[in-house]
Amino acid sequence: MITSFNDLLPMLPLLIVTATSVIAMMMIGIRRSYIATGSITITGLLVATLVAVSMMDLTNQQVTPLLIIDQYSLLFTVVVCASAMILAVLSFPYFLELDDQREEYFLLLTVATIGAIVMVSSNHFVSTVLGLETLSMSLYGMIAYPLHSAKSAKFPLEASVKYLVLSAAASGFILFGMALIYAQTGTLSFSSVTNLPAAGLGDGYTIVALLMVVSGMAFKLSLAPFHMWTPDVYEGAPLPATAYLATIGKAAMFVVLLRFIQISDALSFDSIVIVLALIAVASMLAGNLLALLQDNLKRILAYSSIAHMGYLLLALIAGHYVTGTIAVEAITFYLIAYVIMSLGAFGVASVISSSEKEFDSIKEYRGLFWRKPVLAATFIAMLLSLAGIPLTVGFIGKFYIFLTGVESELWMLLGVLVLGSGIGLYYYLRIIYRMFMPEKHSLPYRVGGVESASSYAVLAILLFLLLLFGVYPAPIMSIVATASAII
Repeated sequence: MITSFNDLLPMLPLLIVTATSVIAMMMIGIRRSYIATGSITITGLLVATLVAVSMMDLTNQQVTPLLIIDQYSLLFTVVVCASAMILAVLSFPYFLELDDQREEYFLLLTVATIGAIVMVSSNHFVSTVLGLETLSMSLYGMIAYPLHSAKSAKFPLEASVKYLVLSAAASGFILFGMALIYAQTGTLSFSSVTNLPAAGLGDGYTIVALLMVVSGMAFKLSLAPFHMWTPDVYEGAPLPATAYLATIGKAAMFVVLLRFIQISDALSFDSIVIVLALIAVASMLAGNLLALLQDNLKRILAYSSIAHMGYLLLALIAGHYVTGTIAVEAITFYLIAYVIMSLGAFGVASVISSSEKEFDSIKEYRGLFWRKPVLAATFIAMLLSLAGIPLTVGFIGKFYIFLTGVESELWMLLGVLVLGSGIGLYYYLRIIYRMFMPEKHSLPYRVGGVESASSYAVLAILLFLLLLFGVYPAPIMSIVATASAII
């Protein structure tokens, strides 16, 4: 229970984002203005990011049993708020010509960000479910947003309904697993399930409970074999919503999974380790192999995200076998790298597209380098980073995970990672090759005016971070190491 104003101070970033959503809602009710609503959203998210950065070295507090505000949660609060701000900037020109009400999109984005902040600050099942459902409910609307537009992205309603049904099923798995864990431990906080009283229900029930929670989270992370919804939802949703789902949605969920696995000692059960290892292998292979068959950019990035979640799962398993925090550091660094790379890749596609016409076939990127060399160079850097090429943040992240696997002697998983990375290089290079081919005919890419200046600015920032953390990762590694020691 919050008893004083000092208890509210650690939640300042969350309160700022909440206030932003309320102000945006009031603005829409008083007078519709797309520019004003977008500006309020971007400003609020920027302020929340800066406040979270300023609090990182000063705050380590359990606020009620539901939320833990420490350096780790604040680090990902910074990542979530900054990413949401970038996506709001990219969304502005994308929805500018939408022949429907446009302001509510920013409201949905802000409310989804509230859910993500709660998730990364959660060490209790109740706050996890509250944050997860706040995030998911907003995403349903964001995915289906252009539904009533005469010219819109492909199949937004189908994508939203598919995500709704399967997301609800995943939440059901998590809730049922929660109930079984509560029957064992008598608490809904993330607590160890290895030191239970003799009168408990037994290890069999504990393993089933853990498997149900992990399965539900694997659905949300689109890990194989729970990944079937991912390419269809990515393809059908508008590009900014796809980018939100692929970056903030995945990062917030993986932070919850990491905290749960660390606190519950779930990996002390061999069967849980085996299941997670099988999911990791399936994700790395299925994600990379299925991406080879795709000609749609969003579907390629969807299958790519499945493989990247598999790489992260390798580091999660390795954490059980190595001493220290190197596994948590590897996961944290790779999540930040993945968010930067994915935001950049989806951002380039968003800049040349609009709600009326998306360029999501790789054939449509033919000759992009000769027409828009700056955008093409940015896109190439993001794709090479996703492939793990040196001098990019993706290489450092993948090396970090590989080092963790070597330390824990997970040779089979490392072999699959190397194989998957080799396969992944091919389909990323296939997109790059198309950009350098001479164009047969000129495609009507959206010509950005002054409204797109901020989009180019955030893409430049993402490219700078991608190269900076790839060439000189020491500062971010120090921040990650300090935050990871808290878990």
